[in-house]
Amino acid sequence: MLAANGGRQAVNDDSPRSAAALVIGNELLSGKVQDQNTLVLARSLRSVGIALRRIVMIPDDLPTIVSEVRSLASSFDLVFTSGGVGPTHDDVTIAAVAQAFDTVVETDPDLARVIAEHFGDAVVPGHLLMARVPRGCELITYDDLKWPTVRMRNVWMLPGVPELFRSRLASIKQHLVAGTPFVSRSVFSNLDEGHLVPLLDEIVRRFPTVDVGSYPKWNDQTCRTQLTFDGTDPAMVDAALQAFLALLPPGEPLRVT
Repeated sequence: MLAANGGRQAVNDDSPRSAAALVIGNELLSGKVQDQNTLVLARSLRSVGIALRRIVMIPDDLPTIVSEVRSLASSFDLVFTSGGVGPTHDDVTIAAVAQAFDTVVETDPDLARVIAEHFGDAVVPGHLLMARVPRGCELITYDDLKWPTVRMRNVWMLPGVPELFRSRLASIKQHLVAGTPFVSRSVFSNLDEGHLVPLLDEIVRRFPTVDVGSYPKWNDQTCRTQLTFDGTDPAMVDAALQAFLALLPPGEPLRVT
């Protein structure tokens, strides 16, 4: 079941693909642990032209995970789960994904071998529980990581530990190339949002394919508002930026990045 690295997913055009994140863990909802993975995921996906459109955080509850996986997998091109892939009682993501796709959980012999080699003489039955996978899945291997990543159709199952999540995500990016990376430009202004409303409305009307954002800087002594212009067409993003700059009064902007 192990698949060699490579195998980039093809697309028919340069339109951004859509993705969702399913963040799983009682420790997140109870405030014991702070989520660090969705920020990394969003930035990584944007770098390969994929738009993260939804983030759902749920507890370690099998029926809830099943329901969310089914919903997200049918609504988005890609789904990334974070958490619940270990060997303990609350690690139910693998079983939930299997159920969501109407299949069963089985122990993959190749993955069991990798795990046994990793732990060596210290391996115990609890370690081998991490060799459980949904039947019909792919195990994607990489040159720089011993441990494969489990993918069931359009659902990628990643560990919740931030260090492991980042390393897996960095390696699977080669499978996620989808189109033109997003371009982002920023304008820092001393005007507040109330004064910027008519200017932004004009830019949004003229450039519907550019995502325009406005973010007040309440405690920033260097500016009052940061404006962002995002898109996959660099020329269109720059055109929107220049059009916005032309609408600003004298003395503006403070800086552009």
